[in-house]
Amino acid sequence: MLPSDLGVHLPNLKYLRLGINHFTGSLPASLANATEIYSLDISFNNFTGKCASRDWKALPDFLSFDTNQLTATTAQEWKFVTFLTNCTRLRIFDVQDNMLGAMLPSSVSNLSAQLQVLYVGYNEISGKIPSGISNLVGLTQLQLSNNRFTGLVPGSIGMLTAASIGVQGNQLTGLLPSSLGNLTRLLNLYTENNMFEGPIPTSLGSLQDITMATFNNNKFTGPLPTHVFNLSSLSVLLNLAYNNFVGPLPPEVGSLTKLANLYIAGNNLVGSLPDAISNCQSLIDLRLDTNSFNGSIPASISKMKGLAILNLDNNALSGAIPQELGLMDGLKELYLSRNNLSGSIPENFENMTSLDKLDLSFNHLDGKVPLHGVFSNVTGFLFDGNLALCGGIPELHWPPCLQNSKEHRKRKLVPILKLIVPIAGILFCFSLVLISISLKKKQKAQSISLAEFCLMDDKYPRVSYDELLQGTNGFNTNNLIGKGRNGSVYKCSLPLKNTITTVAVKVFDLQQSGSSKSFISECEALNKIRHRNLISVITCCSSSDSTQNDFKALVFDFMPNGSLHRWLHLDEHTSQRLTLAQRLNIAVDVADALEYLHNSCEPPIVHCDLKPSNILLDQELVAHVGDFGLAKVLPNPASEQQVDSNGTMGIRGTIGYVAPEYGEGGQISTCGDVYSFGIVLLELFTGLTPTEDMFRDGLTLQKHAENAFPGMLSDEEAHACTSQGVKNAMGDINKVMLSITKLALSCSKHAPIERISMRDAAAEMHKIRDNIV
Repeated sequence: MLPSDLGVHLPNLKYLRLGINHFTGSLPASLANATEIYSLDISFNNFTGKCASRDWKALPDFLSFDTNQLTATTAQEWKFVTFLTNCTRLRIFDVQDNMLGAMLPSSVSNLSAQLQVLYVGYNEISGKIPSGISNLVGLTQLQLSNNRFTGLVPGSIGMLTAASIGVQGNQLTGLLPSSLGNLTRLLNLYTENNMFEGPIPTSLGSLQDITMATFNNNKFTGPLPTHVFNLSSLSVLLNLAYNNFVGPLPPEVGSLTKLANLYIAGNNLVGSLPDAISNCQSLIDLRLDTNSFNGSIPASISKMKGLAILNLDNNALSGAIPQELGLMDGLKELYLSRNNLSGSIPENFENMTSLDKLDLSFNHLDGKVPLHGVFSNVTGFLFDGNLALCGGIPELHWPPCLQNSKEHRKRKLVPILKLIVPIAGILFCFSLVLISISLKKKQKAQSISLAEFCLMDDKYPRVSYDELLQGTNGFNTNNLIGKGRNGSVYKCSLPLKNTITTVAVKVFDLQQSGSSKSFISECEALNKIRHRNLISVITCCSSSDSTQNDFKALVFDFMPNGSLHRWLHLDEHTSQRLTLAQRLNIAVDVADALEYLHNSCEPPIVHCDLKPSNILLDQELVAHVGDFGLAKVLPNPASEQQVDSNGTMGIRGTIGYVAPEYGEGGQISTCGDVYSFGIVLLELFTGLTPTEDMFRDGLTLQKHAENAFPGMLSDEEAHACTSQGVKNAMGDINKVMLSITKLALSCSKHAPIERISMRDAAAEMHKIRDNIV
């Protein structure tokens, strides 16, 4: 802590720079007596309490309180800004990344006309952006991001001369003001993660010096803004992703000749990709996925020699993959999945030595999978859903290709077909009748068998398809509360024990490959478990729907607070956040659930798909682990090493959370769940998913977390952070994060043998929680 009389003993102090240390406590009010102070920097410490709210006798030029734990919850506690209006030479004012709440006072508009930098981002500030902020005529950088600002961006903002404006990560609504076009010196504009709507103003076409603009994750509508595409100064990033833009990708996109990164994913775009896009010779990263583009992939894309990432996933592209793409020596990642592409994989892809990620899954490709070059080690390559592929390296498990060419086989089969086809047609029709009868009998028998499996005794009430249909209002989308790989979950009202009870019904999509096996796996696992932190199954339904198609569903207790994923990510604008104590309790709940599955079940159960969307929260925010569709019941402890992680349902788990050994064909074991728990723990306390765009070039969530605490992960400090001293310190957040990070990294080590057991992880999690909460 700093001495309270610091300013008294150093009245002539001019420069006080304490940044990037571990200071705690409050900022001494006596600093106001240091009348000669010119520069004050306390950034990146752990200062707490209120900002000094007495009149400054000094006239500082530089004030940085960046990244501390300073608070302001009322207008009175923001009064320090009013006192700073006397500082006529103030150039830099930085209070970002603290715990400042309430409304930004209007007196911020009366700060020095010399003010060049105003950073208040990464706080909890609410209310509207003060319209008088335009009085700060000398402002070059304005950062209001990641707060809770609401309402419109004031039109007066166009009166500034700023080079960088950031309003991203708030709850701002309405149209972007056209006055932004007056900011002719603007270099960077950040508006993402708000609720802006309507078209992007045409006036932005006047920003002739802009290098970066982000509009993603809003509600912008209309066609793509050609006036923005004509801004040839854009060189770093243009992000228009995840809005409601419609229409084609206009040829004006070719004007972005200096741009390095272009993201237009997640819109409603249609039509063919224009050849003009090949004019973007500086592009490194191009993402057009999750739209409805059709036609063929332009071969001219290969002219973009610097392109490292090309993502065209989830469109309606057709035709063959252009051979020319194989000439792109610098391409590292190519995503073409979930289109209508046909033909074979170009053989010259073997020569793309820089390619380390290739996703061609769920197309209509056929022929031979190349063997050599980059295809000799296909880690990171995906081909699923192309049923006519053959060959490739043995690890792919594709059927071998026949030796004869297609033309040779065709000539050889023609005379045989002339004889066989008429006979086969008659036999085929007859066979269809027999198969239909057989299938109906088999489905009926299977349904009865599964029903008997689920309804083993009277503790499971019997429910019919009609009751579920009525309770969900015909499986109405208004009752849809979740959707996964194998089906959908609905809110349902059922008459149970003579009362109407709200439950959750998971309806399996039996058209999806593996759903029936997932239903059986989940029934088998849920029938063996009883624990307060595991989802409780009420019953199941295995019968036929109104069209006599097979129908399978599971009925669970309803969890009113939804999934942990929703709390961590989807509802980021809600006023209700998880507290530190709630996060610790959730982590303990999940640890207890897994420890029970691994050590108290006989035989043990491996969940295989732990992630925040499979962790549900009840009325009291108690966590319940659910979705046992990929769970594996181990016959006995010794058999853990005999269960292959690859099967008819593919790798068990979700990308980012699945243990690395599963992706390499390793064996299913409880170690895999421990890894997933470590990743969930990091996500719970950092708010970052393991698949964030920032995690590339070797950076992972684990390394990011480890880097956040450099040099702090010693055994001595880990012991200190779980001692009674932490409890007495009212739960020091940094020490909590230190303990959590150490535990999560111990769980998520790459090698299974290096991970701690779930029993030890649960015990450690209890120790952290009990010494903090």
